[in-house]
Amino acid sequence: MTSSLLSALNRSLHATVRLCSVFQPKNVCKSHVIAGGRWSTGWSTGWSRRFTNMTDTRGSPAFGKCTKGVLMAAGVFGTVAVGVCGLQQAEMATRVKKVEEVVEGDVAERCRNLMAPPITDVRVLEQRKHEMRSRMEMLIMETQADFCRALEEVDGGRFRVDRWSRQEGGGGISCVLQDSKVFEKAGVNVSVVFGHLSEEAAKQMRSRGKELKGKDGKLPFVAMGVSSVIHPKNPHIPTVHFNYRYFEVEEADGSKQWWFGGGTDLTPVYINEDDGVLFHSVLRDACDKHNPQYYPNFKKWCDRYFYIRHRNETRGIGGIFFDDLDSPSQEEAFSFVKSCAKTVVPCYLPIVRKHLTDTFTQEEKDWQQIRRGRYVEFNLVYDRGVKFGLATPGSRIESIIMSLPLTARWEYMHEPAEGTKEAEMLKVLRSPKEWI
Repeated sequence: MTSSLLSALNRSLHATVRLCSVFQPKNVCKSHVIAGGRWSTGWSTGWSRRFTNMTDTRGSPAFGKCTKGVLMAAGVFGTVAVGVCGLQQAEMATRVKKVEEVVEGDVAERCRNLMAPPITDVRVLEQRKHEMRSRMEMLIMETQADFCRALEEVDGGRFRVDRWSRQEGGGGISCVLQDSKVFEKAGVNVSVVFGHLSEEAAKQMRSRGKELKGKDGKLPFVAMGVSSVIHPKNPHIPTVHFNYRYFEVEEADGSKQWWFGGGTDLTPVYINEDDGVLFHSVLRDACDKHNPQYYPNFKKWCDRYFYIRHRNETRGIGGIFFDDLDSPSQEEAFSFVKSCAKTVVPCYLPIVRKHLTDTFTQEEKDWQQIRRGRYVEFNLVYDRGVKFGLATPGSRIESIIMSLPLTARWEYMHEPAEGTKEAEMLKVLRSPKEWI
């Protein structure tokens, strides 16, 4: 017993030393932005130099003193529909939990590789690293960093990193690469917010089946997520979108409702069978690790969700989409979301690299612009995340509208000629197909 206690104490002390080495540098930190360059500080630690090209809207270093009180958590993303959730083996929860505890590791060490320090103070995340809010925040931060660095490698450009705060509680980190070599506009956002749901936001949730009972008309909530939309310049490289989020609402009696949502979908300008098969295969493999019914169910849900009703066509060739995921257990639901988040690089970057040197005509570029117009229509008219974000007080509009392309085109009564590649694309959009 004594040796076990000493061992635990020794590990605790080592963790404290690591945190102190990160958060108590010898030099005073003075942040500034170098024009045309990267974010710089006066800190001499190696970790601080990793967080570059970043502005803090509060005018202070993003990582400062440890905040006291409630954990800052959760990003404003889309909401709820009727869930389709399969059962998994009961023993899986224990197995997954043991594996993830090993893989997740030390929070301070993991933070060294992020695009920016997390929204919640690192020491708070370390202290509460077993809570779902902390684990999800680390997952979305790491997903952002992994995807941004993969895009930078293929493009050669560097993301602008903006840190923003929300007066009502929480904030976010927006990474944007605009008018670069490969990507016309690429955005990867993380938001972690908390506070009270507005009446409009609560009304939207109730309309989709959530029974929420607030105290004195107030509903405390925590929401977080990572969301990305990539619009390439070359019309033969498809647009991709993904979003993974976690929501928690506290009701009047103190009980909490929680759920996960998300998905990944592809929007090509021209049909490429091999690209469609690769994309859907990677997503199916991630789903099958947890439940063989996830992929077919969530693929159908994706086709239904990304449907432009006034055009009678889907936005793209789909992928997976799910919401209201609150079973079989919180641990298993998180494990599934984690598997999905790990697919964002392997399901997309091989396609980008494959088409990097494809040539294209002005007619093909014009068709890309018309399809982008459809993308704009869906996002502004139907997308739940956009609607929820705009209905939430203190939301950062620039980050919500980031999903829109830099350029788009609307032509009056445009219809592609029969037998063309454009007509082939439209046929698939009007009648979704099975890719695998």
